[in-house]
Amino acid sequence: MDIHISPHDGVPIYLQIVTQVKYLVAAGRLVPGEELPAIRVLADQLTVNPNTVARAYRELEVAGVVEKRRTAGTYVSATGSPLARRERLKIVTERIDALLAEARQLGVRTDEVIELLRQRDEALNPEEV
Repeated sequence: MDIHISPHDGVPIYLQIVTQVKYLVAAGRLVPGEELPAIRVLADQLTVNPNTVARAYRELEVAGVVEKRRTAGTYVSATGSPLARRERLKIVTERIDALLAEARQLGVRTDEVIELLRQRDEALNPEEV
């Protein structure tokens, strides 16, 4: 599981973990039934307190993204992921909001951002043009 945290971006670390796991599930990079790393293993990988990872896993469980199996670990929920289209759009919306905020700080107009987005889409998907 490829998670990267930034202790300096103002977002609590447990929320960064939650958001990234949701993204991985929505993107299909974590599939239903797949086991997440043990709390201590992920904490060691991220060099964070195990309680931080435990809190993230609890949040994910409450959201229905993962399920805990007694003494067997934490798994991506197999009972219909709640990360349907609505959740995927929410994730993309959050990233767009961050992009627009950064563009404003850099003095880049919204129409320029939209044109850059179109150009990048064409560059990444040339067969759809």
